[in-house]
Amino acid sequence: MLKNKNVYLLPVLVLLFLSLVTTASTTIKTADAKSEGSTQHLTVYIHSLENHNGQTTLTGDEIEWYEGAAADAVFAQREPESAAEIGGAPDGYYIVNDSDTLTTYTVAPDAKVTMQIYDRTGKLEDLDINWNESLTLKQFIHEFAKTDVFDLSGSPYHLTIKDGQIVSIVQQYTP
Repeated sequence: MLKNKNVYLLPVLVLLFLSLVTTASTTIKTADAKSEGSTQHLTVYIHSLENHNGQTTLTGDEIEWYEGAAADAVFAQREPESAAEIGGAPDGYYIVNDSDTLTTYTVAPDAKVTMQIYDRTGKLEDLDINWNESLTLKQFIHEFAKTDVFDLSGSPYHLTIKDGQIVSIVQQYTP
């Protein structure tokens, strides 16, 4: 009986993974973030980082990030058959991305950047997690542009926005 479950588990996990992968649409909407004088916390996939005349902007696709019991509940609601088969959200988290709207944010020059994993050496065999490593904004822009070994646009990022500017960017590790 256990062997039969394993035969079905792999295809279900593959389908689940593929359902989480999103592709860019040719009808992507864009918006600019407005200054509201308050602190905001968002989670996004970063589509681009650009520096024009010393001002950095980040264009991102906002997502909903769930962990633990909240992830299990949303997973069960949105994908009941998969939830019944595997019990809960794979790896303890669940991402919802129902909108393809891109928003452009201004990044404070002294924004704090915290990374978990990125290409430090240019060699795949050296790719490893280094929890909560601080980078300067300039280093992050440089690392984000590198895609040969590890594409940083595939990671979600938690943003803190204060007075209309990003003041903190934290990479979310996903197994």
